[in-house]
Formats: sequence, C-alpha cells, structure tokens
Amino acid sequence: MNLKFRYVDLGLLALVGLYTGSWAYFSPKGWYTRFPGFGLSWLPQLGPYNEHLAKDAGAMFLALSVLTLIALGQARNNRLVQTAGAAWLVFNVLHFSYHVQHLGMYGTRDQVLNVVFLAALVLLAALLLVPILPGRRGGAR
Repeated sequence: MNLKFRYVDLGLLALVGLYTGSWAYFSPKGWYTRFPGFGLSWLPQLGPYNEHLAKDAGAMFLALSVLTLIALGQARNNRLVQTAGAAWLVFNVLHFSYHVQHLGMYGTRDQVLNVVFLAALVLLAALLLVPILPGRRGGAR
C-alpha cells in the first residue's frame, strides 16, 4: 500500500463518517428524511422514523470517524490503520449485505447508487488491511 493512497483512503472514510454521523446525530429527523442528500432520499423506504436509532447510527459513525482520524494522524502505523480498516470493514460488509437484500424498494438509479457507494466503502475499508512494507518509499518506520 502506498502511504499517499492510505492518507486519501482514511480521509475519505473519515469524511463519510463525519458527514453521516454529524447529520444523523445532530439532526436525526432531517437525516432520516433527506439522506444521502443531493436530492435523494433513501431512508423512509426502510421503515418508520426512530429518533433513538438515528442518533445511535450517528454516534456510531462519529466513533468510527474518531478512530479513523487517529489512524490518519499515524498513517505509518500498520496495526492502527489495519484496526481502523477492520472496524470499517465489519460495518461496511454487514451494511452492504443488508442493503443489497432490500434494493427492490428503490428505483433503478437509487439501486445502482446504493450498490456502487456501499461497495466502494467496503473496498476502501479492505484496502486499509494492506500493510506498508518496511524499507519501501513512504513505508513504515
């Protein structure tokens, strides 16, 4: 794994976590009705609004973001980055698995976007498991 790519990967996951987590925790009803934003709305189709569940999801995304930002600050530390990657991977694989089983409630565009974005998050998390080898340019110390 290239160190620069590792920074980008961690940064993207941190942004996803901060975006989703902040919105879900601090404006749970708005998150429920308008997530993922950009004129799309993917949550009302999944069931009734539940403030507790929305805030818990937000708190979880924010917690993952904290771990990811710590790993970003120590991006050369393979064990820490792999731990963050493993945490994101467990969440993203389970999250992806749920959503691909419930695509029927969406139109074609939203089905494709769900699969593409959720699969990309699985890939980003999995790539964090690849170590930077010692002695390589940009590698671990």
